Amino acid sequence: MELTFTTPALLFPAISLLLLAYTNRFLALANLVRRLHDQYKRGEKSPALVYQIKSLRRRLHLVRYMQGLGVFSFVCSVFTMYCIYSEWPVMAQYIFAIGMLSLLVSLIISLIEITQSTKAIEVELSDIEELS
Repeated sequence: MELTFTTPALLFPAISLLLLAYTNRFLALANLVRRLHDQYKRGEKSPALVYQIKSLRRRLHLVRYMQGLGVFSFVCSVFTMYCIYSEWPVMAQYIFAIGMLSLLVSLIISLIEITQSTKAIEVELSDIEELS
């Protein structure tokens, strides 16, 4: 397979949009953490709240890994382009493959985080169902 400039360059907008989505996810989690922290400080220490706080900690770690691997994939794309420019095709292929694997792992972690998010929402719903 011959690698050209366009192959890693095509990943730039895709990875940028993915990182934007990850950042939005992080901001939503940060806002939720602040809200739950306020509830906890006010003395609301229900089991559901404690579970949500623990879940948020795990989810924040996952988002950090997602973002880190996405950035690493972006860096690999840049290095791939440099290797192509420097006429190091074998090195370019290896770096590109590492970048693609990094992107794949980032997406898998994103799926795990979405699963965690769904479980947290189910806990919230079960808490509401107990009230009615």
